[in-house]
Amino acid sequence: MTTVRWAVAQSRMAEDPGDAGAVRAAGDEIRGLMREAAAGGARLVQFPEGAIVYPSKYVMSSSGPGTVSDADWERADWDLLRHEAESIARLAGELRIWVAFGSIHPLTPPHRPHNSYYVVSDHGELVGRYDKRFLSNTELTWMYSPGTEPFVFEVDGVRFGVALCIEANFPHLFEEYERLDVDAVLLSVMVDDAMRAEIGRSYAALFGYWVGYSVPAQYASTVPSGIAAPGGRWVARCPARDRPALAFVDLDLAASDDDVRVAVDLARPWRRRAKDGLYASSRVVGDPRSEDVTSF
Repeated sequence: MTTVRWAVAQSRMAEDPGDAGAVRAAGDEIRGLMREAAAGGARLVQFPEGAIVYPSKYVMSSSGPGTVSDADWERADWDLLRHEAESIARLAGELRIWVAFGSIHPLTPPHRPHNSYYVVSDHGELVGRYDKRFLSNTELTWMYSPGTEPFVFEVDGVRFGVALCIEANFPHLFEEYERLDVDAVLLSVMVDDAMRAEIGRSYAALFGYWVGYSVPAQYASTVPSGIAAPGGRWVARCPARDRPALAFVDLDLAASDDDVRVAVDLARPWRRRAKDGLYASSRVVGDPRSEDVTSF
């Protein structure tokens, strides 16, 4: 039996990567929630997109805060951002907990950075980084370089994929993770949008895997962070108010809940068989009653 206790967080983040006080406060809040997650027995804790910093398009605008234009990445305190990420990684090793969190990742100038999501093991090692592949119009036009690859990691025998925010509007990314045999997807966002959470929950139903939805605390009154089981049922939610919080679930690959078993053992394999030519031998060819679509 494979079970992983998983915590999904809602936390506050900085909007200016050059505001040292705000960046440090975001890092402190992440570390505080990590300690709380570890005390609650979590093996993995998931944070929102941009948990350390999610740069505002107005703050970063090279034309000033009244206009959106090319981001001025010289505003970013890259040394501090790296320091905060490394501090989070060190704490993960001390607490023996996996942590997944968003920030920005610098490339070689003049290339724009990635909007990224880091995954750190319970030994404090960065096991990989997911770079957001589908960007918003603003992100693509003024701010970031898109990523190119999916990212899958494994905790105690459970396979996780990663997607960020607007990528919820691209179903083929979530279908790709189903083909990669994930058991769960971390969907971490930076948006005040109730429908985004419903779309994420629908993937739990459609693809038969768990979905963790992590949102900033300031948007939690609309939809809080939570986890949906295969089949689409919310099984854990944070409080729907503007405060840092965690929701816990024991992700059990052998869960006996009827809706989970139907989704994992029946619906998911049937969908695969249906796509792989299940119906070919049953199709009728040459029957005029089938081919004439203009008669009753």
